[in-house]
Amino acid sequence: MDQATVIHDGLTLPEGMRWHDGRVWFSDMYARRVLSVLEDGTDLRVEGDLPAVSVGIDWLPDGRLLVTQWEPASLLRREPDGNFVVHSDLSALCDSRLNDLIVMPDGSAIVGCFGFDIHGNADFRTSRLMRVSPDGDASLVGEPSFFPNGCALLDGGQAMVVAESFGNRMSVYDVGVDGALTNRRDWATFGPMPTATSLAERFGQMVVGCDGISKPDAEGAIWVADFTGDRAIRVLPGGRIADTVTTARNLNCFCPALGGADGRTLFLCAAPGDYDPDRDAPAGTVQACRVDVPLAASA
Repeated sequence: MDQATVIHDGLTLPEGMRWHDGRVWFSDMYARRVLSVLEDGTDLRVEGDLPAVSVGIDWLPDGRLLVTQWEPASLLRREPDGNFVVHSDLSALCDSRLNDLIVMPDGSAIVGCFGFDIHGNADFRTSRLMRVSPDGDASLVGEPSFFPNGCALLDGGQAMVVAESFGNRMSVYDVGVDGALTNRRDWATFGPMPTATSLAERFGQMVVGCDGISKPDAEGAIWVADFTGDRAIRVLPGGRIADTVTTARNLNCFCPALGGADGRTLFLCAAPGDYDPDRDAPAGTVQACRVDVPLAASA
């Protein structure tokens, strides 16, 4: 078991981390902005200021950035001039807050939403994934999900893995030529499916609170953030935990990204688990740790 080190701090709640174009990109959620840094945490850049809380990020095939925002529930697109426009209004399909997203090879995006008011301690409810076509049309896809979170593509985009934070599992879908998600099965399970609707009781039934996930590494494993604690775990298909990295400062882990110049740096979003946007001293961090197995060459 290794421990990560802080390479950048002073953030609110970093999320949606990606290794892209030689930099670490992420949302600084409560600061309502997208940031990037170099591999060593230096050269901070503001990649976009958002009108509301931002979460997931990814890129269209033409290089334009997509970002999910909370209110209103919308997928935003950064234009070449740096301004953000609404790529798709998802408020009719999502009655809670948007979460992570992933862009498919054809330029469509898969977007998740909470399904219930987690910050208001509401009772747990399942949610659905949404597919947004390249021109912004949105529809529901896949099966009801237990808080869909981080996603990763397999087999060149022919399959997609999604972490289900309140389901003790990661699911994998086949991706159809029409963008449909079919044939859901378990990619990894960490324990029995929780049954409680009370949020406090459901937390007690969780073994791994899988949050953000990395792209697959060269052995087919995926790094998974456990938002209920201070760790990221390297998970093999089926659910065996092959390695663990803990965060510095005992911070909760919300998202990993595998990358760096040689693909062997694991970057982590880590912050206090109180989800307090009004905290006087921002305590969110970007952390990093060297790992043995690099990012898959095809990822």
